[in-house]
Amino acid sequence: MDNRKVRVRFAPSPTGPLHIGGVRTALYNYLFARAHGGDFVFRIEDTDSNRFVPGAEEYIISAFKWLGIKFDEGVGIGGEHGPYRQSERRKIYKRYVDRLLDEGKAYIAFDTPEELERKRAETSNFQYDASTRMTMRNSLTLPAQEVQALLDEDRQYVVRFKVEPGREIHINDIIRGEVVVRSDILDDKVLYKSADELPTYHLANIVDDHLMEITHVIRGEEWLPSAPLHVLLYEAFGWRDTMPKFAHLPLLLKPEGKGKLSKRDGDRLGFPVFPLEWRDSRTGEVCPGYREAGWFPEAVVNFLALLGWNPGTEQEIFSLDELVRAFDVTRCSKSGARFDYQKGVWFNHEYILRKSDKEIAALFAPIVANNGVDESMERITRVVSMMKDRVSFVKELWPLCSFFFIPPVSYDEKTRRKRWKEYSAEQMNELIDVLAALGDFSGAAQEQAVGAWIEEKGYKLGDVMNAFRLCLVGEGKGPGMYDISAFLGKEETLARIKRAIKVLAQN
Repeated sequence: MDNRKVRVRFAPSPTGPLHIGGVRTALYNYLFARAHGGDFVFRIEDTDSNRFVPGAEEYIISAFKWLGIKFDEGVGIGGEHGPYRQSERRKIYKRYVDRLLDEGKAYIAFDTPEELERKRAETSNFQYDASTRMTMRNSLTLPAQEVQALLDEDRQYVVRFKVEPGREIHINDIIRGEVVVRSDILDDKVLYKSADELPTYHLANIVDDHLMEITHVIRGEEWLPSAPLHVLLYEAFGWRDTMPKFAHLPLLLKPEGKGKLSKRDGDRLGFPVFPLEWRDSRTGEVCPGYREAGWFPEAVVNFLALLGWNPGTEQEIFSLDELVRAFDVTRCSKSGARFDYQKGVWFNHEYILRKSDKEIAALFAPIVANNGVDESMERITRVVSMMKDRVSFVKELWPLCSFFFIPPVSYDEKTRRKRWKEYSAEQMNELIDVLAALGDFSGAAQEQAVGAWIEEKGYKLGDVMNAFRLCLVGEGKGPGMYDISAFLGKEETLARIKRAIKVLAQN
């Protein structure tokens, strides 16, 4: 097995939107495959027909395209091990179900849901296993003729795996080390249902992993309890030598309190738990997504990579290629990783800083236009250059930058009371004359001329500049004053000062 090419898979069920925890699992599989020169397979596990949600599969595919996580083969891609959608592999699974039945390693059970419910009511902690199977209606207890008659009548049944008690099952987990489980605690899991002629997760998962030559199964901690059964199934088919190595990842935990991260946590604390916006066709509910909230896909990937994995260095900002080079699955934590949403916001801010002004301006331009402003890309880029270090999301630019494009129609009362003195109007009228006389309206020329005037008059620099800012911006925010006035130009700067003097003099 060690000589085989590394092959991993991500196999979501189309039962709804892709949770951010699933994205992290897929990311770790991707990084592992790329780090070892292996293949990353995309499989859809849709054997639970009752839980199928229209649009979920397309959503999952779109999410990975946005994130930049690419598969080598699978649904929508193709490959030599298809089909990759489990609902299209019925005949394959049936062969393996029949094989287990023929070899006496599984049996047919006719117990109805009502009969099982009565049994659970009669026996506390009832489990369908070696201690109870001989009291139930199955092919181990019924005469062969009766079993055949029930099959001929198309009576619904399930196929259960026959777990023998008294065994120690050893699982060598890459992250958690050796895990030992006694077979006595396992129930005879259902492997196949005649109602929809589809296998359950357990059988389909094992058969597909074997036939698709999967060498490593990297999945969430919640699947660890199923690992002993999967080991037994590999043994039952005689595939122990090609059984993949397991690595069970730590859970993503709530930002506060106990338990794993859920949609309710995001709703309560105001952050998405899905990569893209999800519209539930059944309920009409709309769930927010990271893309629509203004996140960069690179920031989401970088943030998730460090939730439960430690590169062993102080580095925090990684490109996808850098993550591939640094990734070592053995450095994944055994304990859960708390979902620090604010840290994720920090990552998005860092990516804004690392992107060029032109890139951010291209994203900001539609927001400017949607606010009724027709402005050139050159000027929008200039504003971005001055202001992008103050935001974590591009959508936050407009509230901070709107004064560059639209003159203030009102003046913040708190700032006015604090910054507009009884002599401010007189000083601003003098400032108009100083600025109007300038042939060069660059920031440097303004600073020199205004500085000389303030020194000559003996004015306080803070008084002048605070009133100047209130005139141009309408409140006490923004970059350096000369950056603002140089951007606005002489005509607009003087017009704003004059209007402010007129309005503020009335208060």
